[in-house]
Amino acid sequence: MKFYNIFCISFLFLSLEAYSQKDVLAKPLNQYPQEALQKDEFGNLYYYDARQKAKIYEINGETVVVMDELVIQKKPIFNNQLDKNYYYFINKKLNRVYPLFLTALQQYRDLNTITSSMEDGEKRRFLRQKQEELADQYEAQLRDLTTTEGQVFAKLMNRATGKTVYEIIRELRGGWSAFWWNVKGKAADIELKREYNPRLYREDEFLESLLQSNWNVGYLMPYPGYQDFKVKR
Repeated sequence: MKFYNIFCISFLFLSLEAYSQKDVLAKPLNQYPQEALQKDEFGNLYYYDARQKAKIYEINGETVVVMDELVIQKKPIFNNQLDKNYYYFINKKLNRVYPLFLTALQQYRDLNTITSSMEDGEKRRFLRQKQEELADQYEAQLRDLTTTEGQVFAKLMNRATGKTVYEIIRELRGGWSAFWWNVKGKAADIELKREYNPRLYREDEFLESLLQSNWNVGYLMPYPGYQDFKVKR
């Protein structure tokens, strides 16, 4: 079942194998542009890889990598091969959905900023106009999302905003709309009211592990405020 059929275009704005703790990709210094090399406080040459957030040195003929920051994320313990396959499956869905999530998150934050000083009537008119504009822009992408990708998208939005998809829809479209979206979401196995919690839910544990891994090695760009998330006990 396609995610578009149950999540609809109006929410978007309001709306490889796994890269689990891979080594940073690095080359010998002579393979980097020489004009890009820098010196540290001890006079040692290095190349700074902004994408991977790492300094790359060559010491005694060997390439040495120094990370700016490394978050150690314990990899989940797989019960069986099926469990492991599902982990890799979720990673593929995450990488497909993540760019769309970044756009939706920024749109949501921008809308909150813009409408924070508006009266209710003005806010409703503005949001209605914005829905029409963004529907044209993102309809094709949403139609291609599967139910699993929709689940990942909803979890990412909850992690970033602290609000479930149901709460965001209720906030921006009203309680009655939120009720019906929740009914449709359950019919497609997307629980719009459920909070993202890696301690309670296996699929959330997998997703959190994959997020940390992809952020660590630079395959995904962390969203502003990504470190603010705290797992509820």
